[in-house]
Order: sequence, then C-alpha cells, then structure tokens
Amino acid sequence: MSEYLILIYGDEAAQGNPDPESFDQMMKGHQVFGERNASALRGGNALQSTATATSVRQDAAGEFVVTDGAFAETKEALGGYYLVEAADLDEALALAKQIPMPFGGVEVRPIRTFS
Repeated sequence: MSEYLILIYGDEAAQGNPDPESFDQMMKGHQVFGERNASALRGGNALQSTATATSVRQDAAGEFVVTDGAFAETKEALGGYYLVEAADLDEALALAKQIPMPFGGVEVRPIRTFS
C-alpha cells in the first residue's frame, strides 16, 4: 500500500458565500466520503482562505522574507486535503472522484518515501 495526498482546489470567490443549501450539500458530501472511505483515510483538513496565508521565502543572502498572502496567486487555491492509503494510483483516483468539488477539482500526488 502507498499513501497519496489528494489536494482539493477551488475558486475562492465562487465558494466564498455559497447559499446555505449548496454549503450543506457539499459538507454532507465530505461526511459521506469520510464514512465510506474511513479505512483508507489517514488524515485531512479544510484550510482557511488564502487571505489568512503567510508566505516565507529565503533570499539569495540567506535571509528570510515573510509576506502576507499565499505563495502563489491563482484563480483556484488550495482549500483542503485528504491523506489516503491506496494500493495504487488507480485506487487513489477512484477515491478522489468521490470528493465533492463543486468549485474546482482535485490533484492526486503520491507521497514520496526516502530510504
């Protein structure tokens, strides 16, 4: 078995103020996903908006530069993630297809292991 990180991206402007029914439907979808796939889930969280982000970079002199805001400005921002265990990429993709993503999509990446 391998671990995969499923990154959930979405348009923050579109999901910023969803109507209560849409929000409830999305949250119910995540609840159902969690219940249906509990044995594969190793963790996961929703993230605050990019407006709350702080980025840290190191400049050429080795000094750290701390700025308000996300690392990159994009239309679709990282909104949350699930860490899952799956036999292979196909199984991880099958899990990813069950995740509610009304305002964007997901990215599936294998966890890199070092020996």
